[in-house]
Amino acid sequence: MYIEISTARSQERKSYPTMDRRVITGLSALRRFARVMIILSIEACAMAHANNPTSDLEDSVCGIVREPLAFWQFRRVAGAPDASRIRSIPNIERLSFTTRDGRELGGYKLRADHPQGYLLVAQGNAMLADQIMGVLTFFRDYGLDVYVYDYRGYGLSGGKSRLKAMVFDYREIVAALNAQGYGRRYLYGMSMGGVILTNAIGPSGDYDALVLDSPPSRISGLGCPEDYDPVRNLPQDGARLMLIIGLKDRVVPPGDIEELSHILEQRGGRVLKSPEFAHPLMDLDPIIRRRRLQSVADFLVR
Repeated sequence: MYIEISTARSQERKSYPTMDRRVITGLSALRRFARVMIILSIEACAMAHANNPTSDLEDSVCGIVREPLAFWQFRRVAGAPDASRIRSIPNIERLSFTTRDGRELGGYKLRADHPQGYLLVAQGNAMLADQIMGVLTFFRDYGLDVYVYDYRGYGLSGGKSRLKAMVFDYREIVAALNAQGYGRRYLYGMSMGGVILTNAIGPSGDYDALVLDSPPSRISGLGCPEDYDPVRNLPQDGARLMLIIGLKDRVVPPGDIEELSHILEQRGGRVLKSPEFAHPLMDLDPIIRRRRLQSVADFLVR
């Protein structure tokens, strides 16, 4: 699974005092012991969960150790929710959505004055909703109510962070939004969010337009079942889909998206390859960032 970290770290060389060889050997042994204990602890927790399951949706599908550990890392990078980030944003409200297995997902909605449709955003796998709501006000100006939820187990949302559960969560959220009678139904998935949305809606999903921004073509190489690969969940008619590839992307390199791009073009979808773009929300130049958002909006409301 792909982890998204936008914090640049210094490459400056530092010098450290030389340690005695016996100290180094002892530290190495302690580190090895600590690693073994962490792995055993994760396996024990996973086995306990398997013996006493609280939700079949929260079973690991990408490895009984690998998947919980990966999402634990993602949640650490995402950090804790902070309501002060959204305090100055007008017409924003807290959301709560209860899943079929009783998990409560928290998020936010940006209310348009006269909504013509909705936009459901599935963010990257190391982001929280409150971190991106300010950027997404761009789409509200197009007459869209914008919905963003923290993934299961992240920030404001309860439950265990598992891929299968997240896919089912978004399947339920899309169905609930479609039942509200919006005139237009739009979806925007960034990176891992694109993986989740393609799986949630499947080849015959009920929506008007979907933008996939820099998702990998496949995640089966990371230990997940092939059924979760985005390339296996594209519709035969790709006219409602646009794929964005940033040629400066270092998180999901363009080569990892090429198969998805090729199939989507064959099926009539639109593919935008930009030499200016990096990974979603990691374009440092605000002009380029706005150009990316404009490309998304132009496709959605065309």
